[in-house]
Amino acid sequence: MKFWFNKGVWASNKARETVTSLAQQDVKNIAVIRHGALGDMLLTRAFLVEARKAFPNASITLSIVSNYTRGTPEDLVDRVHVVHGSDQRDTPLRTRIRRMKELGTQDIIFDLASSSRSVMTCVLNKAKLKIGFPYRRMQAKLFYDVATCRSDTNFEVDDMINMLNIFGIKTAYPHRYNMPGAALERDRPYIVYFAGASTPNKCWPASSFSQLITQMIELYPQHQQLVLEGIQLWEKADEILAPIDAADRAAAITADTIDETTALLKGADLVVSNDTGIRHLAIVSETPTVGIFLADPFRYWPRYSIHDVAIPDPDWPPSVEAVKAACLNVLNTKQAPTS
Repeated sequence: MKFWFNKGVWASNKARETVTSLAQQDVKNIAVIRHGALGDMLLTRAFLVEARKAFPNASITLSIVSNYTRGTPEDLVDRVHVVHGSDQRDTPLRTRIRRMKELGTQDIIFDLASSSRSVMTCVLNKAKLKIGFPYRRMQAKLFYDVATCRSDTNFEVDDMINMLNIFGIKTAYPHRYNMPGAALERDRPYIVYFAGASTPNKCWPASSFSQLITQMIELYPQHQQLVLEGIQLWEKADEILAPIDAADRAAAITADTIDETTALLKGADLVVSNDTGIRHLAIVSETPTVGIFLADPFRYWPRYSIHDVAIPDPDWPPSVEAVKAACLNVLNTKQAPTS
């Protein structure tokens, strides 16, 4: 192998020597470290798909943290390694270190987390190459052999995939996530709305969802508008649906498992959601999305045509008209004939 970069990536002299002695087909063990919630875990699927193609003879270990295991892409890896998370704060340091060492010696470690736990896991490992996202130059020299850029203005998956591109590896675009499961079949086309988030202050107002759905009913009378409910009180559909005078065209729906939710989202013509794990699940299901952001959208916005976002500029939160315009943009793009 060889490095394919001139600027924007730092590599130690040791890394430059090591990479010339490694052939892709001879790489036997790869570790991918990703410590994050559901949405972060789902987006990692694209990296794992490409890593499997790039290193076909390698055993891939995914290292995660114990308090974030939901959505772990076990179907794309050979082994899952779990380190102690914030749900196990009382675990003695010696036990934590022992668990980190259980990752085993790797040929290459891709640290997609850049957390204190992931850095420690790298430091304790004797991998031939350690690649990460350090935020300071000193971190790169202390903890990694290769440091690539992570930008707040790039889609998160693009920055992850760049860790493979530096080896001259060609990767797919748009990204492929290989999310398993079939689409739900219903008797009429439908649009899914998710009004929840981890906390209420991250949610677009229920009244705004009501107005949007009312207008979408008029624009798309053949579609059913489905409000997906979450488990939290602020994720219920009652307040949204109460003002809507079209009971046959708008309804609440629940999905108890990730598999059920995936099937629902795969069958939708569009998913409209706050910036949360449900939207990421729709993205990896390759369903068109409109994300409603109350802050910077760029790290979690795929820049290809079936995805759009509404951001507060200058309104706070985004206006109903802005979200509707994004919905129409995506639906019109999806329905446009291809030449």
